[in-house]
Amino acid sequence: MILGMSTATFVLVHVVISLIAIVSGLIVMFGMLGSKRQPGLTAIFLLTTILTSATGFVIPPLLFEKFLPSHLFGLLSLVLLAIACFALYIMNLRGAWRWIYALTALVALYLNVFVLVVQSFLKVPALHALAPSVPPAEPPFAVAQGIVLVFFVIVIIGVIRRYRPAMAV
Repeated sequence: MILGMSTATFVLVHVVISLIAIVSGLIVMFGMLGSKRQPGLTAIFLLTTILTSATGFVIPPLLFEKFLPSHLFGLLSLVLLAIACFALYIMNLRGAWRWIYALTALVALYLNVFVLVVQSFLKVPALHALAPSVPPAEPPFAVAQGIVLVFFVIVIIGVIRRYRPAMAV
């Protein structure tokens, strides 16, 4: 039992939160390319991404039996999200805080998508057949992660150059 739920239910809730974080994050990311402020959706993205990272720490066998790469991803994501929230909600994207927010929020989104690709190769039978090792290490996995990385690098650079949201009144 985790937080009053069976492990299976907790993992399902974690996955649903993660998918909401990724979908809302992608919408926010593409909105940022057009300098659109989306305060409600941005709050959903940040909150669900924080919840994704936080809930990932209590899923067995990850429950602090030993320090794993997933723990490092979770910690890094939480640090990035803390900086992003500070830049957005405390510094109001003034000066350098605009690009700091864009960079930290979108790198946190990238980390979430990276984990989605890993989990897809572990759980989706057709993908697992292409990369059967645990964790996946075969060329199809590397190609998929490479495509995701290049996509995010290009979009993040575009967002940093173009994101100039009108200040809220």
